This record gives sequence, C-alpha cells and structure tokens, in this order.
Amino acid sequence: MATTTTPAAGPRTRPAAPLGPARPRTVRSRPNVPAAVAGLVWLAVIILPIYYVVITSLRGQAGFFSGNPLAPTRNLTLDNYAKVLDSGFWTYFLNSVVVTAASVAVTVALSLMAAYAVVRGRGRLVRSAFSVFLLGLAIPVHATIIPLYYMITRVHLYDSLLALILPSIGFAVPVTVLILANFIRDIPRELFESMRLDGGSDGRILWHLVVPLARPALVTVGIYDALHVWNGFLFPLILTQSPDKRVLPMALWTFQGEYTVDVPAVLAAVVLSTLPMLAAYLVGRRYLIRGLTAGFSR
Repeated sequence: MATTTTPAAGPRTRPAAPLGPARPRTVRSRPNVPAAVAGLVWLAVIILPIYYVVITSLRGQAGFFSGNPLAPTRNLTLDNYAKVLDSGFWTYFLNSVVVTAASVAVTVALSLMAAYAVVRGRGRLVRSAFSVFLLGLAIPVHATIIPLYYMITRVHLYDSLLALILPSIGFAVPVTVLILANFIRDIPRELFESMRLDGGSDGRILWHLVVPLARPALVTVGIYDALHVWNGFLFPLILTQSPDKRVLPMALWTFQGEYTVDVPAVLAAVVLSTLPMLAAYLVGRRYLIRGLTAGFSR
C-alpha cells in the first residue's frame, strides 16, 4: 500500500509591500497657552502707556483733572498741539536735529575707521586699542559730568550746541565701535585679500567693500546713537541755559509752572518729539536685527 507524504508546513511569509513614497507624518503641536497669555500681558504693558500719552495729549487741562484718565472722551481737542507749536517748538526741534545729525555723522565715521583698524590691523598697539573702547563702556556718564563741565567752560563752549555735540560723540563711540567691529569680522577674509591683490588701498577697501557690506550695521548704530542723542537730557540740562539753545527734552520745561504742570501740553510735546525717531525706525527697521546680532551667531 502506497503512502503519500505531505511536506511540513513552514512559517507563512507575507508578500513584501510595494516600495513607494513614505507618507509624511502629521505632527500636531499643542498651542502654548502660557506663552500666548504672557505675550498678551507684555503687549498690554507696552500699549497702555502709549495709549495714555496719546489720549491725554488730546484732552483739555480741565478734562484731564476731572475725568477718568484712561477712558476715551468726546471732548478731544488739538489745542495742546497748537500751544506746543506756538511756544518755540520749531527752534527746539531744529536744535535737536543739528545736534543729533552732527553727533551721529561724526560718530559713525570715526567708529567705522576705528573698527576697521581694530579688525584688520596687524600692529599690537592697534589690536590692544579694542580693549580701550571696551573700557569706555564701563564709565558711566554721570560720573564724568563735573570734569566735563569744567572742560567745556575752560574752552569757552558753554551754552552752545557744540557743547552738546562733542560729549555725545565721545560717549557714543565705544558701543558703536563694538557693533561695527563684530560686523566687519563676519566679512570673508578672501574679499579683503582679493582687493588687496588688485592694488586696493585701505581707504578704497573701506569705502568700496566694507561700507556696502556693513550697511545694516551702519543703519543700526545710526538709529541707536540718534535715539540716545535725541532723548538726551543730562547734557542739555548741565551744559546749556539759553532758551535759543534748548533741545526738545528741555522744551518740556516750558509747560511747567510754579505750582502746576500742564500735563496735556507736555504729553503733546512728547508725541511730537517722538515722531522723527519713529519715522527713522520705520525706514531702517529691516536692518536693525541683522546689525545688532552681527558677530554673535558664530
């Protein structure tokens, strides 16, 4: 009798899945509620003082003391702005423009040349000069006001716009050199060497290579220095006294009486004095972050 044998059943194997493009996994990110709440709170902290300044500048003196300072009112008026413009505002504005423009132009020019010398210089003395600029950041302005006043009076510059320009340049140079030096270090060394091989002098390299590539940093330090000079109060308070030499921060004293202060007029002057710096920020805002973070991403 014949017997038939059946092969032993082995483990079953599944057919290989056809190769194809992998399906992207959808990652669901949970909303960061605490960060959103903190951002809204910080936005309110910033917006509330601005709202208070603007809404108060549109109130009358009587409405400022009688109503809620944060509540909008129907009796809005532009009389405060007219009062500010009629009280010598344009003289103060012109003085601020002259002081700020002169200080920023000289500061940026000197700091650019100094930063180029610090980065590209080969001498030991030139390289050690960077430490001197860093030392200037550690000296507070208030600690130097007495010797500064003495020097300004000795050279017969007291009560002049030049007495405001020179100290502003001196205290703005260290931080400006620091920012520009960090930006120039990011410029590839091959570009400097190629221009040097083509016979380019230091002046040509500085003007045709460094200035175009360092434009974001130049705009950044220009706006930064202009903001400090424009809002400066200590130097105009100590080094000037004539009404025709006042700048905008000192012009706020015009609306301060012996027993009271015209707060709506003061805030109207604040709004008008803020507009030029706001316009400068809107023009150069795309360069600010790139210029301030130069040299810190390496």
